[in-house]
Amino acid sequence: MRNSVFSQKIYGFLLAAYRWYLLTPERSLEEAYQTALKIKEIEDQHFQGKKISADSAMYSSTVMDYFEADLKKLLKNARMRLTEFKASRWFSNESKQQAAIKTGIEYPSLALVLEKLGFIDQVIAKYTNDQSEKTPANLTALSTIVADNIVISQPNKPKISVPNNGIKPKRKADATGVLPRSILSTITRLQAELDPESEQDVVQNFRQTQKTTIISIRFILLLIIIPLLTHQIAKAVVVGPLVDHFRGSQTEQIFLNTEMEEEALRELQRFEERIKFENMISNAAPISSEDIEIKMQEKAQEVAEQFQSESANAIKNVFADICSVIAFIWLLIISKSSISVLKDFFDHVVYGLSDSAKAFIIILFTDVFVGFHSPHGWEVILEGISRHWGLPANRDFIFLFIATFPVILDTIFKYWIFRYLNRISPSAVATYHNMNE
Repeated sequence: MRNSVFSQKIYGFLLAAYRWYLLTPERSLEEAYQTALKIKEIEDQHFQGKKISADSAMYSSTVMDYFEADLKKLLKNARMRLTEFKASRWFSNESKQQAAIKTGIEYPSLALVLEKLGFIDQVIAKYTNDQSEKTPANLTALSTIVADNIVISQPNKPKISVPNNGIKPKRKADATGVLPRSILSTITRLQAELDPESEQDVVQNFRQTQKTTIISIRFILLLIIIPLLTHQIAKAVVVGPLVDHFRGSQTEQIFLNTEMEEEALRELQRFEERIKFENMISNAAPISSEDIEIKMQEKAQEVAEQFQSESANAIKNVFADICSVIAFIWLLIISKSSISVLKDFFDHVVYGLSDSAKAFIIILFTDVFVGFHSPHGWEVILEGISRHWGLPANRDFIFLFIATFPVILDTIFKYWIFRYLNRISPSAVATYHNMNE
């Protein structure tokens, strides 16, 4: 009895394994079909039904890396399932199919199988063509056309060294050919220009770059205009009336700091000396001390009103600047996608400059901010900020700032040149050192 039960279990297990083996083609086809549906879903939701590519939608490099990683996994799974489907169909024959029908397995109709295979091929074909038909040499030629005609090449991306036939990678020992590289690049360029698909690729790349430029310039203008408008509106509508209301009764508080008071005293002293000088050179009767006193009182009242207005304006500037900073931070928080586009735009513009232009900008920047004459500029900037906020210009703080901040800035800039620019554009670094010497 036990042996019969055990035999039945073994028979059931073997039958289930045999059914699983017979269903391998259909199972593999279904998995490949579901994978193709997932790729199609990503295309419809995020790329307007087009292929998953940076040319089909405006996404940052980080977002595109995410989509490309998923696409790579899905394509790999779909191709493996198709290979499994073909292999299992090759081992299948008519006798096995009849055995499967006897075990209760129902095969799908031929029309359904062909429909699924056609859909899978339709989804995967666009990515298979990009990897097999378009050789890296053609892609390099297309980027050359773009750089020569509409100047939208991508120098920040590493160049791909590929052979002319696009099959075997070229070794470093084979880098030197019989013909000069310029002739070979010209031939490659002519081949790309004769390619009927090259014009479409160039136009598509141009539209993508144009869209990036428009978004970046618009975002830069928003970063400038919105804080300025916020400052003026807050100062005129909210902060200004409140400051005038609370300072209206405090007429005795005219000066915010001693520097304003000293400046007012110097202005009164110059006014008194001007009155006496004009009286002496006009050959008129000597002016009496009472008249001088009356004119001094009138001038003192005028100076008091002037500095009281400057003090109130400085207080308004503090609160209006706080509102501007809040508006600026809020704009950065809600515009993360625009920041990514702006970063790519600056990378394209900066790294797209020639070596001499890069060296010129670097020398100009370093001479202005960390050069020999930069302490005078920093001193003017700090004094202007202090006057803008109504603060006394602390000479010790200014000298300490000038002695430390430009040095830190110079160190950071040299590290950037050594760490990043030297790796991306070593020729620009060499040009910079030659021009700086």
